[in-house]
Amino acid sequence: MKRIDKIYAYLVEKTENKTIDDFIQMEGITASEIAEDLGILRNNVSAELTKLLRQHKIIKIKGRPVHFLVRNRIEELLQCELPEDKQEYESIDEVLSYGKKKTVPREGNIEEEPSPFDDLIGSKTSLRIQVEQAKAAILYPPHGLHTLIVGQTGVGKSLFANMMFNYAKQAAPFMKSAPFIVFNCADYSNNPQLLLSHVFGHTKGAFTGADSDKKGLVEKADGGILFLDEIHRLPPEGQEMIFYFMDTGTYSRLGETERKHTANVLIIGATTEDPESSLLKTFIRRIPILIRMPSFEERPSKDKIEIMKFLLATEANRVQKPIKIDAEAMKALIGNTSYGNIGQLKSNIQLVCANGFLHCLNEDLITIDFKNLPSEIKNGFFYLSRKSQEMQELSKLLGSDLTIYPEGENKALFEEDPYEPDFNLYNIIGDKVSFMMDQDVSDEDINRFLKLDIDIHLNKFYSKFSSNALTREKILKIVSEDILFFTEEVQDIVEKNLRQKVSERFLLAFSLHLTSFLKRVKSKQKASYTNIENVIYDRPKEYQVAMDICKMIEERFNTHVPIKEAMYLTILLTSLLEEPQAEHVAVLVAAHGSSTASSMVSVVKSLLGEGNVDSIDMPLDLSPKYILDEMKKRVKEIDMGKGVLLLVDMGSLTGFGDVITEETGIPTKTIDMVTTALVIEAIRKATIMEMDLEDIYESLKDFRGYGHYTAVKTVNDASSKPPAILTICSTGEGTAEKLKQMIEQILQNISRTDVNVIPLPINEIDDRKEMLIEEYEILLAVGIANPKIQVPFIPLESLFMADGEERIVTLIQNQQLLPSNPRSPVMVKEMSEESLNEFLTYLNPKKIIRSIMNFVEHLEKIEGKTFNNTTKINLNVHIGCALERAVLHDSLVYDTDVCEEKIIKKEAYKEAAAIFQKSFRITLADDELYYLVDMVENAIEKQSTYTS
Repeated sequence: MKRIDKIYAYLVEKTENKTIDDFIQMEGITASEIAEDLGILRNNVSAELTKLLRQHKIIKIKGRPVHFLVRNRIEELLQCELPEDKQEYESIDEVLSYGKKKTVPREGNIEEEPSPFDDLIGSKTSLRIQVEQAKAAILYPPHGLHTLIVGQTGVGKSLFANMMFNYAKQAAPFMKSAPFIVFNCADYSNNPQLLLSHVFGHTKGAFTGADSDKKGLVEKADGGILFLDEIHRLPPEGQEMIFYFMDTGTYSRLGETERKHTANVLIIGATTEDPESSLLKTFIRRIPILIRMPSFEERPSKDKIEIMKFLLATEANRVQKPIKIDAEAMKALIGNTSYGNIGQLKSNIQLVCANGFLHCLNEDLITIDFKNLPSEIKNGFFYLSRKSQEMQELSKLLGSDLTIYPEGENKALFEEDPYEPDFNLYNIIGDKVSFMMDQDVSDEDINRFLKLDIDIHLNKFYSKFSSNALTREKILKIVSEDILFFTEEVQDIVEKNLRQKVSERFLLAFSLHLTSFLKRVKSKQKASYTNIENVIYDRPKEYQVAMDICKMIEERFNTHVPIKEAMYLTILLTSLLEEPQAEHVAVLVAAHGSSTASSMVSVVKSLLGEGNVDSIDMPLDLSPKYILDEMKKRVKEIDMGKGVLLLVDMGSLTGFGDVITEETGIPTKTIDMVTTALVIEAIRKATIMEMDLEDIYESLKDFRGYGHYTAVKTVNDASSKPPAILTICSTGEGTAEKLKQMIEQILQNISRTDVNVIPLPINEIDDRKEMLIEEYEILLAVGIANPKIQVPFIPLESLFMADGEERIVTLIQNQQLLPSNPRSPVMVKEMSEESLNEFLTYLNPKKIIRSIMNFVEHLEKIEGKTFNNTTKINLNVHIGCALERAVLHDSLVYDTDVCEEKIIKKEAYKEAAAIFQKSFRITLADDELYYLVDMVENAIEKQSTYTS
């Protein structure tokens, strides 16, 4: 039995057969009691109790000490459900008071029979208030209340209006034959006259082309509901006609002078815009019910999972096959859903299901796993990394793999139109595959063609969610048009005054920031600005532009802008400027002798061409001070902003680096025992591979020439041994054989059938490696452990990275010699930086990533563990987001009990985190550090499980 199950079983047993009076006396059970009775460390008990709380299996009674009770036992005694989102209570009396709050159903049976809203995911949770508003609007005598539904694109406004109509027929305010008329005002937004004609009708001759009288939608909707989608597209005169009709029940057709027509119509409007800024105030006053639909981001984790399951079930029914999806893929789909809401999630699910169907044509099960997701959807997983609490909730609710069978879930979600394709994508795939197989088209060409075909079909319907060309339209779904126009003006001013292009994120990031600021001003909310005066000291140009922008905001929007807002804008502008073209690390070679250094550099230039490299020869009669002054001068001349690598031979030259950095401010790193091979490798990594100074230094500090990397020989060379690749696995069977097949396929792709692939069990390395070295020319090793035989080694996890296959090909072809360090610090840095670039608005990932990685190295020392690459990337992204929260004074709040052991560890983390205060004047809050402690402990536990 798992520890958590053991603790829960103990709680159930202790509270079994207890009465309410018993609970009043005992209050609950403490962590110390559990620890003592079960013989488990108290801090481990506390950790498991926290998990049970998140699973809503227990509740917590505050006090000293804290007590715990089993939730369903209390609910049985009280004969009522406790609030699902409430986990903590001030006292046992507060818990028992819920037994006195049971509601009595009102007279009649409307609420007792199933309602159309019951099939709506979240009707009892995240949409409960909206459902109650809708029911009130329908039931209000005598004919209901006009309603406006507000929400982002894809949240389900049209479906919600349809459900209101179905509820109206069920509850009897409307007849069963009542009409439900739908009209999208955006369809005719460029022709107000034609739009009004559709809504109210027209008479013959009212305008050019009006050849006869025509009924309008208001007349067709008589006795029912007229749903006006995107109602903000109605012109002012149209809004006036609508609100006059709401007031009087009378209207005129276009071309008539008198309002002689009457109709009894309930108006439901829907808009993605802020009603206050997009609709006439006189119009809004006529609509008493305003229902705000939450975005997908605002929905609780449970609802998100239910929505995803429903969409997967839809695909399973369409293709008539079960769909199996792993937990990481589900998290990626949820995390990737942003501006498009449920509509975007639906398009993403259809895309991954279509790709899964393509790869499982001849199988009974469609499998979707994280590693095969498109890269833009994978990014959703990293987005969730910044939201540790939600990630934990999803992990608990999702478990591991999920299999959805046809004819599964049937809860209503949102309207079929406009997100439902008018074709069956799976039929298209199946038919085309059959046709191409009959024509003897290769599997590779079939896959390539169909992937393109899937994208074309889906993009036809979902381009507003995935096309870069529609970025402006996407932004207009989130911010108002006047905000976007203003932001475009600001962009021109920024680029002109700073003489630098802004990144593609500028329009969205600045628009959102300005929208938030103006809303805060309008609602008279006082901003909690953090003390960030120091940010302007090294950004005077950006600060001046920010001040100019603040003046523009004051003039355009007639509002006061505080001085600290200019400071925040300075940070924002700095982070949104495009990075200048990457410069190279410079290399300075210094060696004793009249021509030693210059000769090495001459050879390198002849081989690699001109690079950013210089040399200083040091005859033995020159003083060290003279050479130091000369090196400082040369470092200043060749530095291109990324620092200088000093390659020296011996003596006093080895200690000059720190002095040069201190006196010039230019970063330097020094490597001694310089050779021509070392200079070649340094220039190659600085110019061709564009590596940073720190990464070049780490990869070369133990470099001693190319001797360890034997050139590939061919079988035609009579004196050569046959080339081979070792695959290191646990047993040499099963996984080892699969790994061997993968490597052989890679070799076949590059026509290297002469290379042997030899599986080697890990427990046989010591016994067999000498024999294998004698018999074969070992090119490289791949697998779960480094055999340490002086050849490049690629860890198994790196093989499955995006460039894993490419690394093997490059090594085999002897074109790129890689260090045998399996930790891949460059890859970790690049992936972390790329992820942070998506999440951060104010901080520049390129500026903070090095300090974050140094901090993580300190955590490894504190824990006495080496983190794997996945853990490092997750930690880097989480810490970057924590730093930005600290800048915005919006740090996470840690509400879990902490034991003494955790406090001690937090203090150690806090000491290591001083690096951020020193480098950026940013301090991580204690609560953030507690979350980090939890994150690290969980990661170490997972690593241990994986290793064992």
